Amino acid sequence: MSDVLGIMIEGLVAILLMLTIGYCMLLNRRLKLLRADEDSLRATIAELITATEIAERAIGGLKAVAHDCETGLGDRLGLAEILSAELDRKLAAGKNVVGDLMQIATAGRRVAQSPHVQQHVQHAPPSQHNQQAAAPLQDPQAIAAAVQEFAERLRHKAIGRAA
Repeated sequence: MSDVLGIMIEGLVAILLMLTIGYCMLLNRRLKLLRADEDSLRATIAELITATEIAERAIGGLKAVAHDCETGLGDRLGLAEILSAELDRKLAAGKNVVGDLMQIATAGRRVAQSPHVQQHVQHAPPSQHNQQAAAPLQDPQAIAAAVQEFAERLRHKAIGRAA
């Protein structure tokens, strides 16, 4: 009996060992699958890290380009404002020159139509009469009178601005 009991115990141990070996084989397969998944997961993580680094470099490049564009546009905008102000000043100066020329022309017409110039033109010899009628301001006295009248207007204008 002791031999039968020993054989039964050893049979039971053999069955348990076979079950343990089967279970170990099942665990080994699952571990292999897990390791395979781990390798693919590592590859995926490596790809994500690479993509993230590329994206970070691209973002850095975009920031640099945006900063350069902002600086360039700011410089151009400042230059445009300076040029615009200069054009405004030159336009105003041109308007003043045109106004002054109009005043000179008006003063010249008034002097040409003044009785003193008309009297001088009528008393001139016939050959000079045509030249003075065409250009009555060639007479030094008429030019001096026109310049004095113009200077008076400028003084009145300057006094009006100062007030």
